[in-house]
Amino acid sequence: MKIDNKNVETRVTINRRAVVAAGLGAIAAPAVLRVIPANAQSKAIKIGHVSPRTGPLAGFGETDGFIIDQINKILKPGLQSGGKTYPVEIISKDSQSSGTRAAEVTSELILHDKVDLIVASSAPDTTNPVADQAEVNEVPCVTTNCPWQPYFFGRNGDPKKGFTWTYHFFWGLEDVIASYLPMWDSVPTNKVIGGLFPNDADGNAWGDPQRGLPPALAAAGYKLHDPGRYQVMNNDFTSQISAFKSAGAEIVVGNMIPPDFATFWSQAAQQGFHPKVVTIGKALLFRSAVASLGPRGNGLSTEIWWSPSFPFKSGLTGQSAHQLAEDYVEATKRPWTQPIGYQHALFEVAIDVLKRTKAIDPKSILDAITATNYNSMVGLVHWGGQPVKNVSKTPLVAGQWQRKGTDFELVIAENKSAPEIPVGGKLELLS
Repeated sequence: MKIDNKNVETRVTINRRAVVAAGLGAIAAPAVLRVIPANAQSKAIKIGHVSPRTGPLAGFGETDGFIIDQINKILKPGLQSGGKTYPVEIISKDSQSSGTRAAEVTSELILHDKVDLIVASSAPDTTNPVADQAEVNEVPCVTTNCPWQPYFFGRNGDPKKGFTWTYHFFWGLEDVIASYLPMWDSVPTNKVIGGLFPNDADGNAWGDPQRGLPPALAAAGYKLHDPGRYQVMNNDFTSQISAFKSAGAEIVVGNMIPPDFATFWSQAAQQGFHPKVVTIGKALLFRSAVASLGPRGNGLSTEIWWSPSFPFKSGLTGQSAHQLAEDYVEATKRPWTQPIGYQHALFEVAIDVLKRTKAIDPKSILDAITATNYNSMVGLVHWGGQPVKNVSKTPLVAGQWQRKGTDFELVIAENKSAPEIPVGGKLELLS
């Protein structure tokens, strides 16, 4: 084992089991873990993986160790493709929640490690620079865990042309709107909303006057007050809170990183701002982030990408959503988190692609990606040209964190756009 804090990298080779269970199950700090295969001289398929394991978005990468260990065990005998059996090497790098770092490590994966396929996840801070590097270097790439508009339009995508080498599966802002509105409509408010949108790819997409939330909210009879973009890692939300109080906002909506929401919510209490509904994307995905708010975490709401109650199962392992969550809790002794389903599905899709490719070369792998028609842990993944060439949409619902005894439970409160996903309760107004 070699430790190098400058170059964060995790190499996992499917031919050796030792070290993986202990080392990957607790990835948190920058490190290099190399496992040298017994048949190192043979050709291995290399999968490059990038996600944020440190920094303000580290919650998204929390499940990486568990998922990679799971995939390692599944592929221990090798991967059969085109009549041959290949050893597989996963090279996982930490984007450190930085777009610059994500681009750097992706370049290393392409130019130094010579990966055959790149997979990446977790917010446009990682997915976009990774996909951009893959596109310019003509390396097949699949990404997830980012609404498709920040991914596609944040990379200056042209719907008439799309991209060649980079493909994405997740939901879009139209699905956020379709899940938020019925949830808000279920409770009495004055329909005045305060918007919290940061000056980043997510915030600019959510607050976009043409493609974002504003036109849809207006069409549904809601009045949005958007005081403008704030800088990420902001330490003073006084101007936004004052604007919301002046407007009489009873709902707050936005897309924020956990530290920014914690700052806003604390200052809202200090300044006497008490909305009836607070629905925030990204920051409220994780139980740990909500629990850190104490009693004021109770009643906050968010979109729900995946939960143990989702009716999907893995096409790779046969696990149900409930079984995957249980296995994660048992292995890590930590609560399940929403990214588990998508991190598992990301490798499901990658393995499906590599099994179907006619050869281990960029063009053949790309052809296999575009032909994908796969039922995964998060639903069907199929790039059929809608909403744009490079995007396959997955279902979305919305819900609320409700205190159950000493813990918080994420309750699905709305499923209008995905009725196959069961509702677990109703939205309750903040006390």
